[in-house]
Amino acid sequence: MIQISSSTNDRVRRVIALQRNTRRRFRAGLMVAEGLRLVGELAKSTISPADVFVTPDFCSANPAASDLVGTLSARATLFEVTDDLMRKMSDTVTPQGILAVVPIPELPAPEHNRFILIPDQVRDPGNLGSMLRTAWAAGVTDVLLPPGTVDHTNPKVVRSAMGAHFRLPTRKASWDEIWQRVGRAHVWLAEAGLGQSYDRVDWGGDVAIVIGGEAEGAGREARSRATSVHIPMAAGVESLNAAIATALLLFEVARSRRVT
Repeated sequence: MIQISSSTNDRVRRVIALQRNTRRRFRAGLMVAEGLRLVGELAKSTISPADVFVTPDFCSANPAASDLVGTLSARATLFEVTDDLMRKMSDTVTPQGILAVVPIPELPAPEHNRFILIPDQVRDPGNLGSMLRTAWAAGVTDVLLPPGTVDHTNPKVVRSAMGAHFRLPTRKASWDEIWQRVGRAHVWLAEAGLGQSYDRVDWGGDVAIVIGGEAEGAGREARSRATSVHIPMAAGVESLNAAIATALLLFEVARSRRVT
């Protein structure tokens, strides 16, 4: 394990830049994953990190930490950094002592029986991260992120998604690229009180579900192609949080596909 003690080290400076700058992440094709659980999910995936940084006490924290470092040592270069350097490199207030620089995943998506999620105008990183985690759990085949949606490599999105980036094909795309990918799939837009009830829809075949953002909902482009669907709610309730609405819809699709 290579020791680093200076904040002027090029690798340390690269991590700090990746944490702060979207353009730098996409220009380099790299993002950052932090914490025992998230880096543990990375280790279970087919994606190999570029660099891994740990603090001196991390390996002795618990057996799981030691096992994780042993696993990663065969797949990446490991660097030991001081607690102070880890705090400078981290996007969290209390770093857990492990951080990995990871290639932005480019996972293949299936061409048949597609189940696509399109979060449109979703600007809250925590919401998008939760949506990605839910999409992974519900069996979504790919996620397409149109202009106006928060960058999925944002550190807060990556933490909230809890490993979905390493298993679920997710990418930024123009609307032209999105419609090309969607093809003949039926496009549904979640809208409060409009269209069919979500439990009366035939969710068979290729489907794409658009979830609008927290402030203004979906944009004009999505509305031009989509059929409205709603989640019935008690009188007086205006709408649901985007991440909650996503969970309800995606698991209804998953349930429907299991029983048909």
